[in-house]
Order: sequence, then C-alpha cells, then structure tokens
Amino acid sequence: MQLFFTSKRKVWKVGEVAGLGYAEWTELFERRRLPAGTPILLDGAMRPVEPVSTWFRSMALDRMDAKTMKSYALTVLMLLHFLLERDLDLLTATETDIKEFRLWRLEEDEETVEEVSWDRDSAALGNFYKFLKDNAYITHRPWRSTGKRESLGSGISRDLRVRHMELEQYLFLRDVGFGGLTPDGALDATFAGWCPHRNRATCELALMTGMRIQEWATLLLPELGLEDGRRPLTADVDLDACAKYGRSRTVYVPRDPMELLDPYLLIERPEIVARAQRTLRRQHRDLFVVQRLEADGTKVRGVLEGRTVVRSIKAMDPDLRRIAVMETGDGLDPLAVFIGRGGRMLTFSGWDRVRWRSWDRMQMWAGDSAAPQLPRQRWLYHDLRHTFALRLLIFLTREALNDIEAQELPMSTLLDHMVGNPLLTVQRRLGHARPSTTYRYIRYLKDPMREVDDAFREWTAAGGASYLTIARHLLDLEEHGHASQG
Repeated sequence: MQLFFTSKRKVWKVGEVAGLGYAEWTELFERRRLPAGTPILLDGAMRPVEPVSTWFRSMALDRMDAKTMKSYALTVLMLLHFLLERDLDLLTATETDIKEFRLWRLEEDEETVEEVSWDRDSAALGNFYKFLKDNAYITHRPWRSTGKRESLGSGISRDLRVRHMELEQYLFLRDVGFGGLTPDGALDATFAGWCPHRNRATCELALMTGMRIQEWATLLLPELGLEDGRRPLTADVDLDACAKYGRSRTVYVPRDPMELLDPYLLIERPEIVARAQRTLRRQHRDLFVVQRLEADGTKVRGVLEGRTVVRSIKAMDPDLRRIAVMETGDGLDPLAVFIGRGGRMLTFSGWDRVRWRSWDRMQMWAGDSAAPQLPRQRWLYHDLRHTFALRLLIFLTREALNDIEAQELPMSTLLDHMVGNPLLTVQRRLGHARPSTTYRYIRYLKDPMREVDDAFREWTAAGGASYLTIARHLLDLEEHGHASQG
C-alpha cells in the first residue's frame, strides 16, 4: 500500500503530458472535488483502499487542514499495518487489538513515542472510528468508554509550557542572534548571515503582536497596508484562515515593529525580488498572479490555474499565499511580506534554520560580559508570544490595581476587575478559545525561582551557608516557637 496526497498544482504541471488539456483537467476537478492535501491510500493495483480513503475525503470536505490530515492518515496507516501482520483488519479490530497497538507504540516500536504523541494518535483513531460508526461500517467503537472519557488518550492534563524573556534576553536575541550585532551594539565584521533586517523585523513583530509563527510568517503586504510603497504608522490585521483552528481575530500591529520593517523593505527585499525574477517568470503558470486589489485592499483579483478569480485575503490559506504574486509592470512582486531566496514565502523549516543559526551566534557570545543568561534549550518563536502575553497581563493588572486604589473600591470589585478584564483582554489578543487557557499564565507572573533565590540570598551571602546551617536555623525557630507557646 502507498499513501499519496492530492495536489491540483502538480496535476496541472503534468496535465499536457498525461494527454489531457487544462480545460479537461478543470472539468474533472469540478466534477470530483478533492481539496489539496487530501490523503489517498492505494493498494498494489493502485486502487483506493476503503473505507480509509472515503474517510480521508470526508475529512477534507470538512475543511480539516492538510497537516492534521497527514498526521491522522499516518496513524491509521500504522494501525492498519499492525493489524495486517496479525491477520486482522480495521473493521474487525477489538479493544484488545487497539490497546496492544497502543502498547506497541509506547514501548515496543523501533522508535517509541511519548504520551503526548500517543494522545495525537488517539485523536486520529477516535475520529476514524467515529466516522466508521456514523456511516454504519461498524455498530460500535472497539473500545469502551471509561467514566467521562471516551478516547484512548492518556487523560493527563499537561501544564502550559511558558518560557518568557526578560528585556536583556530579548534584545540579545533580536540584535545579536537575529541581527548580527555584537553584545555592545556594534557591527560584527565576522557576521556571515543573511537578511538580518528581515530577521530582526520578524522578531519584533512576533513579540509586539503575540502572533503565532503560522500567523506572522504568512502575512501579505496588503494586510499591513504596505502596498504601492506605502507604510502606515500602525496596522490592524484580520486573521482568519491562517489563525489556529481558523479562529478569527484582529491583531493590532504597533508603531515599533512597523518602523523596524523599513530597512528590510527598502534594502533587502527589493534585492531579493530582483534576483528572483527569472525564477518567478519560469513558474508563472503555477503562481496566483494578482492583477489588482479590490474592496479597500481586502480582496485580490488575479489568474489562478488559468481562471480569473477573486479571493478574500483573510480567507487565503498559507499554500495560496505562498504562490501569490503581484504583476507590477516591472516584474512579479511576491505578496508575502517575508520572503527568502527565489522570492517565495519562507517555510516553517526555513524559519527554524534562521532560529538555529541565531542560537549558535548567541552561544558564541554567551561568555561576553554584556551577554545575558541564556536558557539551557534554544529559544522558540513561541517564547515571544508567551513574553507578549505575560508583559500585557502584568501591565493590565497593574493598571487595574491603580484604578481600584484611586477609586477606593471594595475588594470584591478589585478581584472581579483583576480576574475579568485583564485576562479577557489578553485572551482576545492571543486568540484563545477559553479563558482557562489564558488563566494558566497567572502562575508565571512571578517567577518562583526568583523567590527561592531571594529566600536564601542572605544565607549564601553570609559566608556560604549550607543546607545543614539552614536546617539548624529552622529547628531553632521551631524550638523557640514551641517554648513561647508553652
């Protein structure tokens, strides 16, 4: 069996070779809609394996994103191979069979997985067997519900991993790691990186907006008001298709990240676009060539796969954004804000390479007197989002306290104000579905490790006190306490 994923664009590339013109391919796609990224499982005779392939198409028509479909498909394919080796199949598998598969994945596979990875597998199996039951392939799922739980997941509630930056750490990341400067702010003559202005601008944008990487890395020029060489002071971006789970929200982009875009837009980006013209022209037929902006820059009209179409910008998925270019008369200008070699939007793996190189630079300068303390593991782009959330929550909470103190309101009103307004504001900014997700940030408002340091600073400063000294002191306190009570 072989697993494939649909790509209309690849079919267009080989259409004429296969003996069909573009008109015939268009008619075929209109008749049988298979969204891009739909998995297809074929047997040795290149026939679809059922009911798995029908489930794949059902997920695609429900607009599940391609990355999730691929993950689900690989999980069910592993289960299928596991069962076939035991002369079983997906429709007749029992609860014991599924639990043996789980045990194999966690403990016996050549490359075992952790519980968090198994929970993703559990979600895939739950989706698959729900489809089978809803469509009468089976009468019930192989496994039984246990109490309130119906999934095969571990049931472990994992704590939110929050790792935020102090100001010195952020500036070191932005200017030294991404920007190629030295810790004292001077130019580093040995810096051999590429596009430092672009990388610094993305760092600032991620921090000051709290956007996820799939949100800021896929931004288009019109969304920031950057079309026709203009650059507004601030911007409001309507996120939709590129937001997590497609959950719409509006993101405010303040003045600082907009200003930091200028060196990249004026120096680096034009040079990248000029060098990419030959590549873009060669790929012209495979691109979404935008002819003009419409509806105050919220929609684009252009030619996609031989047809003139109009698309809402906020509804464009990352794949469509990646191939969108504007016909300027002087050449093709990618609509993506952040681009790499070839004029195409950087992939997530491309941004990871930028991040890894920046970490190597920071490690190189880690011993400098001007360098801040670095964590044991390299920074993630998501750490900038956590920093945004915590700084905003701290600021809003302080504002609430100042308002309460000025108005001399009762404590109950103070608690309502603290728990309600600041948290709900941060929740909206981050695009969290539930306030409980944002609420978990509260425990990080004050670093418990600093409290430990402060608690024992006097002991360590008073001549290197040991744990034994501290313990004796505590015992003395307890004895005096008991004596006074007696």
